[in-house]
Amino acid sequence: MYRPSGWIPAFAGMTKMVDRTPDYDADAARVFDCLKDGGIAIVHMDVAYAIMSGTEEALRRVYAAKQRSFGRPSGVVANLRTHDEIQILSPEAKRIVRAVTGDHDLPLSVIAPYREDHPLMQRITPFLRGMCTKDGTVNFLLNSSPLRDRIAELSLDAGLPLMASSANRSQQGTKYRAEDIEPEVRAVADVIVDYGPAKYLQEGYAYSSTQIDFRSMTLVREGVCFAEIARILHDQFGIELKRG
Repeated sequence: MYRPSGWIPAFAGMTKMVDRTPDYDADAARVFDCLKDGGIAIVHMDVAYAIMSGTEEALRRVYAAKQRSFGRPSGVVANLRTHDEIQILSPEAKRIVRAVTGDHDLPLSVIAPYREDHPLMQRITPFLRGMCTKDGTVNFLLNSSPLRDRIAELSLDAGLPLMASSANRSQQGTKYRAEDIEPEVRAVADVIVDYGPAKYLQEGYAYSSTQIDFRSMTLVREGVCFAEIARILHDQFGIELKRG
């Protein structure tokens, strides 16, 4: 079982960082070390808490803990550099992504075709590829938190793809606080990075990220910041999203 040095024991099978100013670089390094060694990490994001893995065996343990069907996808941990290097978009689509995630600093899940020959995608095993791609597209959640961005950077530099999904039991709604994650999901994690409530906490709701298929500018999932994102697309680009 992975045990990073300097982490506070929480209970059997888990470690947890608590009550301190985030050190994104140090926490990203610890999470990445855990994942590359076959561990599992629960990680704070602005959107909600996520659970990450870096191997097939770890992903299978994640899905078992979540009671999630293998027919449901898992995302690749990504940042803007991952997006630039791997996803294939028109110049206009790239400007839209920059406007939403950069100019307006909002999270966005981008669904788009991808470069199959990119080293990171080449390292994804057939089983994992089946979990994270669909119809020649890959879904990258962008600008979801400084911590996730740094973990994605380490993933790219090492050529080690990482998988992520929401840290909750399947179909039970995203969790904005670490303490709200079901015990059986928390128990499978070797590391938990708890920075308190997610930035986009929605009391009484369980929204995750807004997902857009950039092949046809179709809304796949309405999530956090959807109204702001839709307004940017309309006001700056004259786009009315289609409904999937």
